[in-house]
Amino acid sequence: MATRLRRSGIGAAPSPCTTADAMSSTPAQDTPVAASPAPEPVDENLAIIARQAIVNENREVYGYELFDRSTASDSRTAASDAALLFNALSYAGAEILVGKKTVFINCTHDSLSGAHLELIHPDKVVLEVPPLPYSTTPEDIQARIPTLHALRERGFRLAFDQQVLRRAYTQWLPLASFIKLDMQAIKPEFAGPLVQFTTQHSQATPIAEKVETAAQYELMRSLGVKLYQGYWFASPSLVKASTIRPTQAAIIELINLVRRQASTGAIENLLKKDPTLSFNLLRFINSSGFGLSCEITSFRHAVMILGLQRLFRWAALLMTTSRAGGAPPAVGQTAVVRGRLMELLAAELLPPEEVDNAFVVGVFSLLDTMLGVPMDKALDSVALPKSVVDALLHGSGIFAPFLALTMACESGDEVSFARSANALQLSNRQVNWAHLQALTWAEGLSAG
Repeated sequence: MATRLRRSGIGAAPSPCTTADAMSSTPAQDTPVAASPAPEPVDENLAIIARQAIVNENREVYGYELFDRSTASDSRTAASDAALLFNALSYAGAEILVGKKTVFINCTHDSLSGAHLELIHPDKVVLEVPPLPYSTTPEDIQARIPTLHALRERGFRLAFDQQVLRRAYTQWLPLASFIKLDMQAIKPEFAGPLVQFTTQHSQATPIAEKVETAAQYELMRSLGVKLYQGYWFASPSLVKASTIRPTQAAIIELINLVRRQASTGAIENLLKKDPTLSFNLLRFINSSGFGLSCEITSFRHAVMILGLQRLFRWAALLMTTSRAGGAPPAVGQTAVVRGRLMELLAAELLPPEEVDNAFVVGVFSLLDTMLGVPMDKALDSVALPKSVVDALLHGSGIFAPFLALTMACESGDEVSFARSANALQLSNRQVNWAHLQALTWAEGLSAG
């Protein structure tokens, strides 16, 4: 047998990230946490989000309010609001976190003007708008109305607390889709008048929040309130989702391509060379928050669907939630080599429309290593064609022999290599040449 290229191992795998079990949508099955948990230092590869159910009078889940638990800081800014929404709908996996339910997100007034909201389908999200400080002048309250109007025009629903029932907020009231009534701040004798005022002077649905006793629930139910939130129904529960965050250098490169209005092909090439970028893009664009009716499984299609403006905003958000490091370089490099080698081999034997999927199989074949979770869990969070999943998860289907040969090229196992090459009727020369091209291509990408 001719001497063939040998690829060294991928090096030390990253430390596994802790991942909580996916939680049931039934509030009673949520794992309770403290009312005001003190954030602990966390793995920076974890997106940690607390959710609390909002239920109807039959205790069926209507939606979830989300809270960021990934950082040690209690302060909220426009950037942290954007990061929470971004993580909730991409990193954490919206299907695990909220399923098909409505998402309630607390916002600062600064974040209400944020470009990140243009990435989200308005039907999926309720924006919780805080009252302004008591010292705020009527002019300042009035000045917020154009922003709130614009959000409503775009299809977002807005939720306010009972402060919006004050005279100073009269012009905000028609914009409310929900008004939250705080049961810890309202005396029982005032509950009836507040509910009556809410229903008579707005189109908003009242939500009784911070419900902690049966008496509070029965009182609000007798007044016709249909939605509830509080410890009497469900404590906040945590979702911990492992993430793979691209390096900031990779994101900057993407941003620079977009700012130069590079071609779709050039951007696709960047996504091909960085598995973490492409993984995050596919997972985000297929999240329920993006609102597409079909799954996007190719990099080129994802770029075309987003367009340059939204791709820029997505990359900018990704930058704010990423770290300086990223996955160990050897892992990403090996994934890129695998993708390119499978692409080259498939080009010889498969129809052109299958060649892109062959690349995806190779480049995502190390997702389990990158995420530190079993491959089936890794694949749960990104939409891929069945043929790709079959190869990655079951070692079956049209791409399985190509993946087996690609992995044999790394292993140094001559018997495995010969068996895999013969199964595809490829000569040592063909495989060696393709492997050399793949290595050269990947090295050139990393150097560029």
